[in-house]
Amino acid sequence: MDYDVIIIGGSYAGLSAALTLGRATRKILVVDGGKPCNKLTPHSHNFLTHDAQTPAQISSIAKAEILKYPTVEFLDGEVLVAKKIENVFQIELKNGNRFTARKLLLATGLKDNLPNITGLKECWAISVIHCPYCHGFEVKDEKIGLFMNGDQAFEMAKNLNLWNKDLTILTNGKSALTPEQIDKLLSKSIKIVENEIEELEHADGSLETVKFKNGNELKLKAIYMRPEVDQHINFDQQLGFELTELKTVKIDEQQQTTVKGVYAAGDCATLFRSLSVITASGTLAAVMINKELIDEDF
Repeated sequence: MDYDVIIIGGSYAGLSAALTLGRATRKILVVDGGKPCNKLTPHSHNFLTHDAQTPAQISSIAKAEILKYPTVEFLDGEVLVAKKIENVFQIELKNGNRFTARKLLLATGLKDNLPNITGLKECWAISVIHCPYCHGFEVKDEKIGLFMNGDQAFEMAKNLNLWNKDLTILTNGKSALTPEQIDKLLSKSIKIVENEIEELEHADGSLETVKFKNGNELKLKAIYMRPEVDQHINFDQQLGFELTELKTVKIDEQQQTTVKGVYAAGDCATLFRSLSVITASGTLAAVMINKELIDEDF
């Protein structure tokens, strides 16, 4: 057996778990491919003591702190295969290297599936954003768009009305809002545009104009959207654990998946992608993993 625990993913959830397990003197391997979901985000917010730092700065500080604990190792690489052989977990990297551990923690994040709209990819995480608690203060009182439809658009518009009074819902086609929802939105001066989007005109990711297929244009400072997501790798098929209807890893209150010994933390297991929540989930997973190891050995 090479390690007590292998952590796949070295962003906030994985780092938090590594710190906790390192302090528990567990032999840990953290494998990270260097592609965090927040890589393009200019600044992270709403995270105590690190407000307005870049994600890379926060990760760098965390990694330096963790490396003080001698039982934690980091490895740059991409895990292609993860499997359970009796009571042992084995991973195989892209370069062919294999490692084994007693427990496995997935902190692999999510893959955002962005619509094929010109300019959207370049604006993503800069001026096309997903969370008002992470980004809302920076664009408060600005002219904002909401790229959603139906119930999701209504609930998000209700929330955003706290930060932005000049709000336009962009349904990108026929509205799925109910007549009652439309009446309520209009009573709050929230506009609804059903035109299909052609392009987001921007300057280095900073949104300037939304161009529609019918030739109309709309000047906006930012757009909120919640893209569909997928897991980065089909570990659910390889290891046999379940996903939720939202394509996140199904976990219990102890961060354990439906396969014993496999835990999940961070974005891969929740759509509440706040840094504080993600970090806490890594700590909780580590504590539960350590408890399981203690119970097995005592």
